[in-house]
Amino acid sequence: MKIGIISDIHGNLEALEEAFSNISERNVDTIVCLGDLTGYGPYPNEVVEFIREKHILNILGNYDAAVLEKKFNYIRNNKVNEFSMPWTAAQLKEDNLNYLKSLPQKISFRFKNREICFVHGSTRRINEYLYKGSSEAKEVMEAFTGDVLVCGHTHIPYKEEYGPKILINDGSIGKPKIGRPNGTYVIMNVDDDEVHVKLVEFTYGYEKTASAMEKKGIVKPCIDTIRTGL
Repeated sequence: MKIGIISDIHGNLEALEEAFSNISERNVDTIVCLGDLTGYGPYPNEVVEFIREKHILNILGNYDAAVLEKKFNYIRNNKVNEFSMPWTAAQLKEDNLNYLKSLPQKISFRFKNREICFVHGSTRRINEYLYKGSSEAKEVMEAFTGDVLVCGHTHIPYKEEYGPKILINDGSIGKPKIGRPNGTYVIMNVDDDEVHVKLVEFTYGYEKTASAMEKKGIVKPCIDTIRTGL
């Protein structure tokens, strides 16, 4: 089974469209999204509708949860989010809000005798950061009873092995933190012998996204992130 894994789109339609086209060329069996469709970017409705129209498996992200509650329970209370969270919540159509409300916080399935679990932050919390080599990642993987845990939220892609168990982070489609204005995703191929993981970085027309953000009055730090990947 070949799975495309995406997450942290954050209202960036141009990046999502390019990622979907890129992944489709790789003949995947399915695509799984780890949430955070909303926040920061200029197209929250269009991103949610794209995911819905393509019937992409999806889970709730921490920013999506914050937008639904209109509270800072799941995101940092800072100047950027003080603008972005209420702006995004006000933009979203009722049916798209209802779609976000319907999302689970975890997807698990078994294939080729391997249990694969998809979360946004971690198995413990929707907004927990599992950075590569961190004590949090070690604790989560020690307690994890499955074979492969896939997460997003950090916006930094990696693969790390904990004995026979594998932790994968797919990075971010629409708000990179890799020092470049490129999106990232993962292709995971599960066969009889092992789990093959490919981290993919792709380019897209980020200036179009940045221009749309400027026209919609989105704050400059959000726009800078799109251009710099920082």
